[in-house]
Amino acid sequence: MVQLVGACLILGVGIGLLLLPALGSDGYSTLINGLRLYFDVPFALVNLLVGVVLVAMAWLRAVRPGLGTIVQPVVVGFTVSAVLAAVDPPSPMAWRIVLLVCALPLLAAGVALYLDSALGAGPTEAAALAWDPPVPFKWSYSVLQGTGAIAGWLLGAAIGPGTLVVIFLLGPMVDLMSRQLVSRRRDRQACGNPS
Repeated sequence: MVQLVGACLILGVGIGLLLLPALGSDGYSTLINGLRLYFDVPFALVNLLVGVVLVAMAWLRAVRPGLGTIVQPVVVGFTVSAVLAAVDPPSPMAWRIVLLVCALPLLAAGVALYLDSALGAGPTEAAALAWDPPVPFKWSYSVLQGTGAIAGWLLGAAIGPGTLVVIFLLGPMVDLMSRQLVSRRRDRQACGNPS
């Protein structure tokens, strides 16, 4: 539980840093924003409805929701709001790029750590995990992010270089960090096992 909440805090800070420079958000947020603009309804309502649909679809493919499915959106949402309220968006492009570069490893670490807690995946990750196998997570996650970004853009949401960075790099980075976490756990178990 401590790992889950800590990971969600890291993820929330990463999303906040991704949003601050206004260089584009992740595909899921772009989709939510596009639907919000198109249907003229609150972001929170669209986020809830799309999240329920994605979790239900994943559940149909045997990715069961858990405590993390509820904790992740709540903790991440409050953390993102706190970051955006506490930090002023930078004006110089160099600082905006620095924030974007810093956001990516935090996003990847947050997702990898909260998935590693094995307490349930949030909507985006559950939908990607539902297709692994046959499609490896790093690619199903990228396809999901890309599809969300395109749909959101077609509905009126803005995209930018940050969106492309997330689409192409976040899935593989999460996959790499997840494999490292599993490897470290195995090493610790091997060291603790006298045989």
